[in-house]
Amino acid sequence: MDPRKVSFLEFYLCWAELQGWGEPPFIHAQACHWLEHRGDLAVLRCFRGFGKSTLLAAYNAWRLWRDPTYRILHQGDQDKTAYKTSRDTRSVLMRHPWTRARFGEGIRGEVPFWWAPGAGDERNPSMQAAGITSNITSSRCDEAQNDDVEVPRNITQPELREKMRYRLGEQTHCMVPGARQLFVGTPHTHDSIYDEIERMGADCLTIPMFEQEHRIEQALRTRYVLPFVPDVVFAGIGLSTRMLVEGTEYGIEGRTIVFPHAPGVLIDCYAGCAWPERFTVSDLLKRRRKCKTVNEWDSQYQLHSRPMHEIRLDPQRITAYDVEPRFVRANKVLTMWLGSVQIVSCSMRWDPSSGKVGRDVSAVALAFQDGAGRHYLHRIVALQGDVAETTLDGKRILGGQVWQLCDLIERFHVPRVVVETNGIGGFAPKFLQMALKQRGLRCGVVEEDATAAKDKRILEALEPLIESGMLWAHVDVLDGPLWDQMRDWVPGARNQADDLLDASAGAVTDQPVRIGQSVRIVETVARDDWRPAAGVFDVTLER
Repeated sequence: MDPRKVSFLEFYLCWAELQGWGEPPFIHAQACHWLEHRGDLAVLRCFRGFGKSTLLAAYNAWRLWRDPTYRILHQGDQDKTAYKTSRDTRSVLMRHPWTRARFGEGIRGEVPFWWAPGAGDERNPSMQAAGITSNITSSRCDEAQNDDVEVPRNITQPELREKMRYRLGEQTHCMVPGARQLFVGTPHTHDSIYDEIERMGADCLTIPMFEQEHRIEQALRTRYVLPFVPDVVFAGIGLSTRMLVEGTEYGIEGRTIVFPHAPGVLIDCYAGCAWPERFTVSDLLKRRRKCKTVNEWDSQYQLHSRPMHEIRLDPQRITAYDVEPRFVRANKVLTMWLGSVQIVSCSMRWDPSSGKVGRDVSAVALAFQDGAGRHYLHRIVALQGDVAETTLDGKRILGGQVWQLCDLIERFHVPRVVVETNGIGGFAPKFLQMALKQRGLRCGVVEEDATAAKDKRILEALEPLIESGMLWAHVDVLDGPLWDQMRDWVPGARNQADDLLDASAGAVTDQPVRIGQSVRIVETVARDDWRPAAGVFDVTLER
C-alpha cells in the first residue's frame, strides 16, 4: 500500500475499527479532512471530551508513515501532558495494521525524544514532546503542535498570558522554512491565544457542543421569541442547573418558547448537538452542574473566549462614548458639556506609586457626572517616572508624575484632587501642591488614607453602577488596560492587577449620588394611615 495515496480519514477509520470504536461521528471525519488539508497556520477549537489529543496522535502517526523524515515538535501546557500524545503516537505506529510491520520494532529513543525508522536527522527526533515553558531553543521541526497550551494556571493574569506568548515566539524560531504550526484546544480566557492566531489569518475549524444557541440572561417574562426550535433547554448554572421538560415546564409555539410562569433565572436554549450518541441529555446535565460559572460552560463547551471565573465587573456592560468635554461660557458662567449632556461635577483620584517596572501602577482616574447621576470614566492614566523631579536646591519642580498630573488638571479644569496617602503617597500631596502653585493652577488637594479593604471599595463603587447601566467610559479607557483588569479581577484573590480599578472606584465615590434629583414626583395618592399613633389631642378636665 502506497502511504502517499491514503488519506488521513482512511487511516483513522482503520485505526478506529481496530480499537472497536465503531463508526466515528461526522465531527471526527470533518476534523480528519481538515487536519490533512489545513493551511500552514491553523487552529482547531473543539469542546471538552471531543477526543482531540487522540485524533492528533493518529494524525502524527499518519504523517510519519507518509514521510519518516518528518519532524514534529509537540508541546502541551507541561511536559507530562505532552508525553501522553508522544506515547499515543508511538502506540499507533506500532499497532496500526498499515504501520506495525515497518515501525513495530524499529523506533529508537524515549518518550520525550524518539526517532522512527527512516528518520534522516540524528540531531532532531521524529517527535519531540515538551511543555510550553520547557527549553526548546536548539530544536528544529517541520511541524509545531500546541495541544491545550492555554490552561487555567497560565492565563489568570496578563503577565502569565504574556509569558506564554513569549514561549510561543520561541517556538517560531525552531520551525524550518515552510514548516507548519497547529493549535488545538479550548479557550480559557477572554484574551485567548486562539483568537489572536485567528486574527493573524489562520485556517480555523471550530466545533462547539451545540451548533445553535440562544441565551435569556434573566427570564422575567413567560414568552420569548427564539431564532430556532430548541432541542435542549437549561435553567441556571452549576448545582442549581435544571433540564426543563417540554410540555411540563415549557412549551413551543412556532418559534416562541412559553413558560407557565416566569422562571426568573438564566435560560439557555440549544439545538444541534455535535455528538448526541456520546453526550446524552443526562450526561450534559451532569457536566453543566459541574461548571461553577456560566463562563466555564461557555468556554469549555461552546468555545466562546471567556474567563473561567464569574465576572463581577463586566466591561461589556459599560456604555462607551467618544467625545471630549467642551467648555461653554454664557452669562459669565462657565459650563462643561459632553456632547449634549451637561456635566455637573468632576472628580480625580490619584493613588501614587513609584511608577517603576515591577511596582504598582501610579494610577490616576478622572470621572465626570451629569445631572441624571450617570458617571463617566473619562481618563485612566498610569503616571510614569519619579513622583517629582526637582532642581538641585529642591525649590522648583521640573517634571515627574506631579507634572503629568498638572497637565491633566489644566486640560480638564479639575477643581479638586484626592490623593491616597498610603505608602509613597505620604509626601506626594506636598509635591503636587508645589507643582500647582508653580504653574498657577487653582486646584484643591485632599489627602485621604485608605483604610477599607480594597476589594470592598471596588465592588461597592463600581458594581451597582455597571449593573444599573449608570457607568459610561471613554473609548480610550475601554481600549486600555482597564478592560483586562475588570475581566481578570477576582474578589479576594491576592497579587492581582487592580490599581486602575481602585483609582476608578475612588473617583466615582468622591462624587455625591444625584440619581434622586432627576426623579420628579408627578402625583401623589393620599391613603388612610392604618397604623396606631400617638397624636395630639385637646382634653377638657372636670374639676
